[in-house]
Amino acid sequence: MPRPDRVLIVDDHAVVRRGIRAYLEALDEVEVVAEAGDGEEALEVLAAMAVHQELPDVVLLDLVMPRMDGVTATARITGQYPTVRVVVLTSFGEMERVHAALSSGAAGYLLKTAGPAEVAAAIGAATRDETFLDPTVARRLTREMVSPPTGLGALTGRERDVLILVGAGCSNREIAEELAIGERTARTHVSNVLRKLQLTSRTQAALVAVREGLVRPGQ
Repeated sequence: MPRPDRVLIVDDHAVVRRGIRAYLEALDEVEVVAEAGDGEEALEVLAAMAVHQELPDVVLLDLVMPRMDGVTATARITGQYPTVRVVVLTSFGEMERVHAALSSGAAGYLLKTAGPAEVAAAIGAATRDETFLDPTVARRLTREMVSPPTGLGALTGRERDVLILVGAGCSNREIAEELAIGERTARTHVSNVLRKLQLTSRTQAALVAVREGLVRPGQ
């Protein structure tokens, strides 16, 4: 019998962690090896496990958590522990969150409406170095690929806010503070704005913000 996939559960709600643990432990192919209440604690747990060469195969984490959000945690985990895969399990299906998570290295994105079989499938896919997406998220990504919006219409609400702040001359740190997000997440949003508007610099983005009337010249 093959070794079960080892999983670390990360969510700031204890009752949610207990619920996830309960249905994962009923599956022969999955073994829950630890829990953490947020991104920072997850990194502490992983550091301790790495000392004993007992890293999990997959980290199953929420996106919205105190101290360190899930996007920042994903980037840190995948950067420090290349063999560990991250699967997002969240209540939020907005495409800006999906793009940010996948850009940070997530190998899967599930909504908390997913059943045990879907979660197990996502964990299994991650250990095979494959990507597993919630069907709703996959459909939205497909629609974006088939008929991508252009110009400012391509931006999400959060990306539009970021463009305004870039136009006002804010740094990534200042954007993060203003929007109450991680600095890495702010950097990802800025990159997405530049990519979607087909720009190569923040200066160009600032000029677009002024031209489109999002900020006043010299603001």
